[in-house]
Amino acid sequence: MVLRGPRVVLRDATDEDEPRLSEIAGTPEVTRWWGPVDEFEDMLAITVDGMVIGAIQFDEEEDPMYRRAGIDIFVDPKWHGQGYGQEAIRTLARWLIDERGHHRITIDPAAHNVVAIKAYEAVGFRRVGIMRAYERDPATEVFHDGLLMDLLADELA
Repeated sequence: MVLRGPRVVLRDATDEDEPRLSEIAGTPEVTRWWGPVDEFEDMLAITVDGMVIGAIQFDEEEDPMYRRAGIDIFVDPKWHGQGYGQEAIRTLARWLIDERGHHRITIDPAAHNVVAIKAYEAVGFRRVGIMRAYERDPATEVFHDGLLMDLLADELA
């Protein structure tokens, strides 16, 4: 799969991408939220001018009663603050809405990950609610709260 945004290209991650994705996933800024990542098979590499700067993945709920898609993303800290993550999310969300027929996209950052939450809100995601003791913190191994955010098809910024 290849999806193109104005500046980013999202494409299936390959075996050749693993060293670079491992390097990014191993940075303190990414490990803080993701913990150890050793599987990149179901991810899309986020590239800028052919350089891998991160990864994004999605999941889909196919049950017609609850149909929706979810997104998760990490970006090399060297590329933070330049809008590439937001563009990658917009590009994938647009495909999930237009091509896969989803009307709702979810994302679930740690409730205290204010940088990620701000970026998701810039794309159009809204805060839905706190999921208490939702995720085990990779550093402390204590469960922390998660923030459920969603985006309806007509809210994509």
